Amino acid sequence: MMVTKSSHFVSELANSIQPSGIRRFFDLASQMEDVVSLGVGEPDFTTPWNIIEASYHSLEQGYTAYTSNAGLFSLRREICRYLTKYDLDYNPEDEILVTVGASQAIDLVLRATIDRGDEVIIVNPGFVSYIPLIQMAGGKAVPLETKAENQFKPTPEQLEPLITAKTKAVFLCNPNNPTGTVLSRNDLEPIAQIVKDHDLLVYSDEIYAELIYEDDHVSTGALEGMKERTIIISGFSKAFAMTGWRLGYAVGPKEIIQAMLKIHQSSMMCASTMAQYAGLEALTGNSDNVKRMVRSYRQRRNYLVHQLNSMGLDCESPGGAFYLFPSIKKTGLSSEEFAERLLISEKVAVVPGSVFGESGEGYIRCSYATSMTQLEEASKRIQRFVENVE
Repeated sequence: MMVTKSSHFVSELANSIQPSGIRRFFDLASQMEDVVSLGVGEPDFTTPWNIIEASYHSLEQGYTAYTSNAGLFSLRREICRYLTKYDLDYNPEDEILVTVGASQAIDLVLRATIDRGDEVIIVNPGFVSYIPLIQMAGGKAVPLETKAENQFKPTPEQLEPLITAKTKAVFLCNPNNPTGTVLSRNDLEPIAQIVKDHDLLVYSDEIYAELIYEDDHVSTGALEGMKERTIIISGFSKAFAMTGWRLGYAVGPKEIIQAMLKIHQSSMMCASTMAQYAGLEALTGNSDNVKRMVRSYRQRRNYLVHQLNSMGLDCESPGGAFYLFPSIKKTGLSSEEFAERLLISEKVAVVPGSVFGESGEGYIRCSYATSMTQLEEASKRIQRFVENVE
């Protein structure tokens, strides 16, 4: 009898995808006791009760069937209304798609717009899922390596030389994961001009738009001439503490959204009905909880920035999201070595900056989406580690 190894059946594409560097450290930490995690980007707040209650009510009313493939019309209408706060104007009929988390929205837009061999310029450091999702769509990710001295902001001078005949799009994340960098109108407009000059698309991940601490969020799609070439990806996970509900959306030009819808119809059908009713409440109900969370994140950011700098880990105060990206270069360790040794010796989980791209080497990502008590304990342990590192 012939014995066949199951690995024989795994596709070349699946074999080529690198596993998540974030999840590797999260899995290591989950096997240890007394770990303080600054690793995974997930709010420590529970979903506000009015949102949970709305999902219960939808079940009690018997709303358990499929919704429209594009999502509940009432939810699509409210998302479009909500986006007007960022000077965005979309038709809920055909310019929006409700998805299973923002991650599915990214997957759909890449598959709907990329042909084999197309290039997508991505800002590094950048979220770890962008590259594998581009690869799975048949494209090639081209990194734009940003620098700490420029607050990890992409510049026109960096972008222009990367554009080739194969370039299809530029991928932006604003505010950025992992750096927390916020791109202002002055940062975005010259990039938008290059995009228009070369007839490119922009994929704009704006999942952290609510989590900005000093300035107002500026959406790429609101810039002059950019609505027709920008697909905005967002969702409910971060601002409304709804990570486990898996509810996101994409808005953009009708032709692209409808192409995404065709893939969504075959691969997913629709987002969870009860999650959609919860999302509807998130947008129409009391917003005090969101404001309270933002105030808390700002306080935590300020505390942890001060602590890291005081122990010699140079750290800028980022304008958004809930991440810090301190330099660990003075320790002489690589970001991978620093994160692994810190976890083993002091039981603090952080993410090595190298998993976010080459320009992330020499840095670590620390999430401050955890309690002040945990941040205080983590600070003590990190300082002890830094003082004793060899």
